[in-house]
Amino acid sequence: MKTSTITAVLAIAAISAGCTTSPTRSRNLADHNVPAKTLAQQVCSNCHGIDGNSVSPNFPKLAAQQEEYIVAQLKGFRSHRRADPEGYEYMWGISRSLSDAQIKGLAAYFSAQKSIPPGPGNPKLVAEGRKIFESGLPAQGVPPCSTCHGDHGQGNGQFPRVAYQHSDYVIKQLTVFQRTNERPDGVAMKAVTHSLSDKNMEAVAAYLQQMPSK
Repeated sequence: MKTSTITAVLAIAAISAGCTTSPTRSRNLADHNVPAKTLAQQVCSNCHGIDGNSVSPNFPKLAAQQEEYIVAQLKGFRSHRRADPEGYEYMWGISRSLSDAQIKGLAAYFSAQKSIPPGPGNPKLVAEGRKIFESGLPAQGVPPCSTCHGDHGQGNGQFPRVAYQHSDYVIKQLTVFQRTNERPDGVAMKAVTHSLSDKNMEAVAAYLQQMPSK
């Protein structure tokens, strides 16, 4: 057999083998048989990064996030209870057909990833942000953020991890809590953020982006 013929035969065999061993595809979001890890790496990664460390501040970092919190948010998107603009724009459609098992699997996947700081916060605001995080603003009736989110911003159950979160995303969500009812499950945050000024929010966000993390 000529060399060229052998090469062609081997090429066809390789293509055929590839067709039978192709990785699971996740584009059919209504397929409950698609593993959560596949969804995380082929769908969620487009915005949140393959390891949950999103590059764009438009999308929250999910790496090392509290597993219980991720489950609650995905179910909130699926039921349309969480209705902040970016939430319904990006997440309502994606979460619509997720099964409880897939949601639990996604939460387990991202909570197990290592969170990487996105970069330093605004140095002019970090010190003030730390004061608010650790001591609150007693004169304004604002409790310390650490009371619910932990001394290192690591979160606890349905209280999310906030350490190393993008400052722009933090400001956006604090504003949602303060001015709207688009996140009804976070009703406690509406009271907490009521007296925060824009400068207060910017300071806390700057600190969280670079805070010492547990």
